Amino acid sequence: MIILPAIDLIGGKCVRLRQGRYDDVTVYNDSPIDQAFMFKEAGATWIHVVDLDAAKSGVPENHEIIKEISVKTGLKVDTGGGIRNMDTLAKWIEEYGVSRAVLGTAAVKDPEFTRRAIERFGDKVAIGIDAHSGFVSVDGWTSDSELKAVDFALKCKEIGAKTVVFTDIARDGMLTGPAVEATKEMVEATGLDVIASGGIGSNEDVELIRTSGCAGVIIGKAIYEGKVDLAKCLQNV
Repeated sequence: MIILPAIDLIGGKCVRLRQGRYDDVTVYNDSPIDQAFMFKEAGATWIHVVDLDAAKSGVPENHEIIKEISVKTGLKVDTGGGIRNMDTLAKWIEEYGVSRAVLGTAAVKDPEFTRRAIERFGDKVAIGIDAHSGFVSVDGWTSDSELKAVDFALKCKEIGAKTVVFTDIARDGMLTGPAVEATKEMVEATGLDVIASGGIGSNEDVELIRTSGCAGVIIGKAIYEGKVDLAKCLQNV
């Protein structure tokens, strides 16, 4: 199981939201690049970076910061937020050197683009499935769709997706524990590599989500709040 410490970007700063709410923001570091190096020093090899401004607007707004993290740290960058056309996607992968780009809203609203993206870039494209009460949310979690999360994952698998980033929005930033059963269902029903996100609040939670069979876990607020010892967790991987 891969551990991906998270950096969420708003206005060029490293932040966390509670339950995906843009009106409930905490700034943890004014320098995302410094934060990325701190994660690297703790032993991380992957990092999850999301442009929350772009996720909401559809226009890349913190792209230079993500490029800097990718180029300067040498970490494998898993990134998403506002990637809604082939030009933007190609720039992330070919110019910025990110290891994996996550399609969220675009995967729901533009399945043909998603199919072509997977066809062109293969495993460098993952599908972001952000779920609220079992249904997929889009536009930076500001609106819901009528798609059930597992059903949507299976549709993405049909067009070649291999990896999904599965987030339980209700748990995100709450430190109340991961969605083990929902993640396990996603793993078992789809056979995809599932990266779990949302709710991690302790080192024990990291071990708990491992029982779901997920391929990776994203940890954000719990690291910033000192609830998870990243270095210790990475030693146990």
